[in-house]
Amino acid sequence: MSIATFIQQEIFAARLASADSHQVLVVYDPDLRYRQLCLDMADKHRVVVDATKSSLQSRAQALEALQHLGQKLIDQLLVYVPVAKPLEDETRQTDPFALYAACGAVFPEGDGDEYRNLCMKAKPDHATQIRSIFDKDPNPSFAVIDAVGGGLEWPNLRTLLEVESSRDILFALLSPSERQQESLKGTDAWVTEVKTLLQNAIGFKLRTRAKSWSSIADELWTYLLFSEFAFDLPTELPEALGTMPRAPAEAEPLIEDLCERLRNDRRTQPAYIDRAERIESELELVNHCQAMADLGRKDTFPFEERTFMHQAIVALQADDTDRVRDILDRHSQSVWTGKGESQAQWDLLGSALMLKEACEQRELELPNYVRNMESLLEFYVCQLRDVDRLHREFEQAVSDYDWQDTFGVMEPVKHRIRQSYGRLIEKVQINFTRHLEQTGWPVTGYLSNTDVFDKLVAPRLQQSGHKVAYLMVDALRYELGVALEQQLKEDGKVELKPALVQLPSITLVGMASLLPGASSSLVLKNTDAGLVPMMGDQAVSTVPQRMEWVRKRYGQRFQEGRLEDFVRSKFDVDDTTELLILRSVEIDSHFENHPDTAPEQITKALQRIRRAVHKLQERGFNQIVIATDHGFFMNTHAGAGDTCKKLPGNWLNIHERCLLGDGAEDPNHYLLSAEKAGIRGDFSKLAGPRSMAAYRSGLLYYHGGASLQECVVPVLDIQLKEAEQPAIQQASVVLNYKNGAKRITTRMPVVELSVETQDMFSVGVSFEVLLEAQNKKGEVVGEAKPGGVVNSATGTITLEPNNKAQVTLRMLMEYEGKFKVKALNPTTLAVYAQLELETDYTV
Repeated sequence: MSIATFIQQEIFAARLASADSHQVLVVYDPDLRYRQLCLDMADKHRVVVDATKSSLQSRAQALEALQHLGQKLIDQLLVYVPVAKPLEDETRQTDPFALYAACGAVFPEGDGDEYRNLCMKAKPDHATQIRSIFDKDPNPSFAVIDAVGGGLEWPNLRTLLEVESSRDILFALLSPSERQQESLKGTDAWVTEVKTLLQNAIGFKLRTRAKSWSSIADELWTYLLFSEFAFDLPTELPEALGTMPRAPAEAEPLIEDLCERLRNDRRTQPAYIDRAERIESELELVNHCQAMADLGRKDTFPFEERTFMHQAIVALQADDTDRVRDILDRHSQSVWTGKGESQAQWDLLGSALMLKEACEQRELELPNYVRNMESLLEFYVCQLRDVDRLHREFEQAVSDYDWQDTFGVMEPVKHRIRQSYGRLIEKVQINFTRHLEQTGWPVTGYLSNTDVFDKLVAPRLQQSGHKVAYLMVDALRYELGVALEQQLKEDGKVELKPALVQLPSITLVGMASLLPGASSSLVLKNTDAGLVPMMGDQAVSTVPQRMEWVRKRYGQRFQEGRLEDFVRSKFDVDDTTELLILRSVEIDSHFENHPDTAPEQITKALQRIRRAVHKLQERGFNQIVIATDHGFFMNTHAGAGDTCKKLPGNWLNIHERCLLGDGAEDPNHYLLSAEKAGIRGDFSKLAGPRSMAAYRSGLLYYHGGASLQECVVPVLDIQLKEAEQPAIQQASVVLNYKNGAKRITTRMPVVELSVETQDMFSVGVSFEVLLEAQNKKGEVVGEAKPGGVVNSATGTITLEPNNKAQVTLRMLMEYEGKFKVKALNPTTLAVYAQLELETDYTV
């Protein structure tokens, strides 16, 4: 099709026929380029008015034609005006043909109607040549444009590759399917066409004399990726790379389009990654470009992504959060984030940015909430607790990345962000301990832990046959309760209440405070063996003692056990049981013994609670109350000397965070009477550091003292509903790894997860999936790395129907061998899909 015919049919005729044009088109053409095209379009159904010679006469002709159009005597009206299109209101008012433009369509309309762009639309396969022509002559004739291509249509390539356009031919040559490769091997008649096509389309002259696809593809990949790299550079190429062949400027759009398609198409992405890594090594780009600080905005090669990461780290240290966010946004979809190790680093940076911004915002708001204890508690429950969540997720991201950070690249980020968090928390803590001395504990108007059983559990047990489960979870701080509330909403009506712990905030005292009658009977004795909580004359220091206290009151209606054993069906619930106590100590245990890696264990603990709730629902329980003994604080911001010296006197040191007894006071400590602190027993006073410091250095995790994180805890009251079939049954889950690859070469492989459904009723429904790698014994050897699409609290991925997600699996460092990646129901652990893989690590 000639350029004239293209403009007549695809532009003018199409615009006349559009619904919005009312069959009227005004063509403004100051260069008289389109006059003959317009005149040639006149026929008995279409009137063409030419305003070139007489404005007065042409206006009359146009008015008459418009009347005929209204009377349906003609079908279309085209008005040709040999002047520039009026752009301002004033010039439109003086334009005699503005009326026709207002009631119909106009040409030109936007940049797409520029002559150059029309030519490229007419000949998309030869866009590079057309750009070159316009660079030399801004007004080439139709004949020059028509001559582009010379009538060649690459018949052999189109037939063998089964594609039409030059753009698609180039894409197929770069990454052909097996069928396309076989077709190319069968003949070499296409080689001559390739040489001409490459020269015309992207200015590439093949050097190789070989006629095989692999040889041509090797050279083409290098030319293509290096050209994009060079186009994107804001400065000149290094001298060592200056002679490398690269595409001319007019080929830049086609080069960028091909590279983007290769990176973003899941079928070609593995090939792109492999080629880019190989070319980067062959050209020694890292060495040649090591002195360059700015490599542009694209990350064609993997080493560029590392430079962008360095820029983001520098920006974060300079408090330039806008710059950090811009880099994160640009690289969130980068092909290199599909590599698990790279994703872990970017996730850490993203967590750092969110925590930093949250700390800065809360620090600005804090002065509005420090007037009294009530307002400070409200601030924590509604807003500050989210900073604790972001801090926990940041520390989890640190744990995920630390093992591979052999050069300490992220150390400046860790230090900067921890200091931001520490600065905010210390300001909050000073105000909290000040109010604690003035107001006392617990605060009137808030639920106390000592009242939880008597107010929320005991009344339900007065109804015969009403089954209540009481989950006593060790160290479930408030922000984790918020996460649990979101997870459990599908199982019933969930009410989250903030509760205030019994001081001191340790397991020994906290678990006793959750027993029946604790509000009136709990006292703390000072014995030779240390602190002993008592209910009347019965010690309740150990699990058996505490459970015996409950059994005395509820007899055969009561049963207890470990939550983990219940989830794993290691014991049965009796039919006569109406009060079931399930105990969980995983969070506190992991933090006490392995504080550096404990954040990831929180996700597992919450998953077990969620499964327990689902099983209780299946067992016919009506109500669940989840309570905890105390919260905790992650003390990662403290330096070596950030400790507090103990007060002199007769004090019992509790968990290096508070003192019970009597003695002196100083400005660094809060001090109040035991009665004012809500403590009954043998101790007269309670004291502790005003700051978040402990009495001993090196504590990454602690509880026992007085802080919002340690003393404000969640209570979840759940009214269960009947179990329903999960909506996921309306869809199918699909797992894929590198387009069918069966071996992983990294301990952080990226798996594609998708939820596919043809059910129209599933539209708008979100599906939740748990991803695990299991060995042949069913043992978990890999899990979805929290962050990004993976919820940090639940460890699950939530997808809309017919959506996909790239999920990084974190394999156990010591595991090697065969395994299955399983997509599971998070509550029932039913298997939706599985993928068999095997490790193939390079040692």
